[in-house]
Amino acid sequence: MSEILLQVTREAQLELLMKQYGRKIVHFVYLLTKDRSMAEDVTQEAFIKVYQHLHTFRGESQIQTWLYKIALNEAKKQLRRWSFRHLFYTPRVAELKDEQESHSPRLLETIEKSELADMIMQLPFAYRQVIALHYYQDLTIQEVGHILGVSEGAARNKLYRARNRLKEILQKEGYAWE
Repeated sequence: MSEILLQVTREAQLELLMKQYGRKIVHFVYLLTKDRSMAEDVTQEAFIKVYQHLHTFRGESQIQTWLYKIALNEAKKQLRRWSFRHLFYTPRVAELKDEQESHSPRLLETIEKSELADMIMQLPFAYRQVIALHYYQDLTIQEVGHILGVSEGAARNKLYRARNRLKEILQKEGYAWE
């Protein structure tokens, strides 16, 4: 008796990926773009790309790493657009209240999440992306490096610089860095 193997359609695969990673991708892109509606648009574009190229995923990395890389590229593309560069956006940090907790609980005891998110939004794009990937999405340095297209050492260095820059902002705001 032969077994009948049911193939999962691309639509079903996409739906599963969107349920599993959609919210995380929106939060990640929001930290990069500083605009909630833009983050949702970029996330939608990223999942369209995922759908179009799902058959090309070779499994050389984790699926989440591949998704974050696509989302990052879509966010960069949006940020490069002329119309975006000439608009002024104010961060809507209140929307980050349901974000995952940071890896520094002592720091969060003294700083509200919205204040911390506001300070992260002050960082340059390159530093926001590495902090968002490592701390908000709980990815390893190796995964962050893969998504950013740099070595593990370069990713670690970028994270170190991002933390130092955040430390400067915190100290400027009157918070003690632990």
